[in-house]
Amino acid sequence: MAQQVEFGVDTFGDVTVDANGDRLSQAEVLRNVVAQGVLADQVGLDFFGLGEHHRDDFAVSAPEVVLAAIAAKTERIHLGSAVTVLSSDDPVRVFQRFATLDGISNGRAEVILGRGSFTESFPLFGYQLSEYEDLFEEKLELFAELVKETPVTWEGRKRAALVNQEVYPKTASGALKAWIGVGGSPESVVRAATYGYPLMLAIIGGAPARFRPFVDLYHRALTQLGQPTLPVGVHSPGHIADTDAQARDELWPHHQAMITRIGRERGWGPITRDTFENEADEGALNVGSPETVAQKIAATVRDLGVQRFDLKYSNGTLPHEKLMRSIELYGTVVVPRVRELLAADDAPTS
Repeated sequence: MAQQVEFGVDTFGDVTVDANGDRLSQAEVLRNVVAQGVLADQVGLDFFGLGEHHRDDFAVSAPEVVLAAIAAKTERIHLGSAVTVLSSDDPVRVFQRFATLDGISNGRAEVILGRGSFTESFPLFGYQLSEYEDLFEEKLELFAELVKETPVTWEGRKRAALVNQEVYPKTASGALKAWIGVGGSPESVVRAATYGYPLMLAIIGGAPARFRPFVDLYHRALTQLGQPTLPVGVHSPGHIADTDAQARDELWPHHQAMITRIGRERGWGPITRDTFENEADEGALNVGSPETVAQKIAATVRDLGVQRFDLKYSNGTLPHEKLMRSIELYGTVVVPRVRELLAADDAPTS
């Protein structure tokens, strides 16, 4: 039987440039992100995700506010974070904000919880990086109690205890959908299974198939812990245009600038065009014509056996108009083609 797979898009609200190469204001980027979310709904996608960051190259620091604006202009698409940095936030407030979004959107809210790959939120909100692991573990434990939507009695070391505390608003369904975003550590995979959360794998480099052991570990952990079967998703970057050459040529200068900037902060070496082409050919970068990207996504879904694929369509300063075209092609051409390819896997042979 063909896999039931959802398809979404993610963005961090990257600050883009206009046709003249001039940087847009963060305010204009936010308005463009709303337009991108509306288009994602119009072309039939299942999910639109916003990452949380606190730096000048990303405009989205409050995903729930932007998602609420999109909710008011859409009817079907699910809306969530990609990711919410739980370590430097308060779990009660996170639950309240997403429960509010769920009410506004008529039950379409999701939250993907993670530690984040950037650390600017820690000093901004008064947390110590030395407590990176402990903060996430304790806050995830509390959040697991909050999503039950029953009175919470809980005690930890990093925040005030709760005693038979009701938290409002409640969701209409009584079940806010929450995922754990994981970069690829076995401990994080087991943690997601322990708390009974669906798993979202961030695959941003290398061959996606190498993540199969993490999927298998997750399913084994769920079984051993007596948890029900839960979905696994993938978040990976990409860009779609009419031809392979056009997509790669459009993306390359913006991808290079983004990786170079982040690399300076993290001690990476410079990226070359050959490295970029190799990631497009064999790695996690889903860039090319609709057929090329569809074939690559279908292979990832097959190799990993996942139930959702989210394309991170924003790429540094790549302009808004190119992002809109990428979303359009993804929803109207790529996703139907991926579904066709996956259905063909199960077609009887004569």
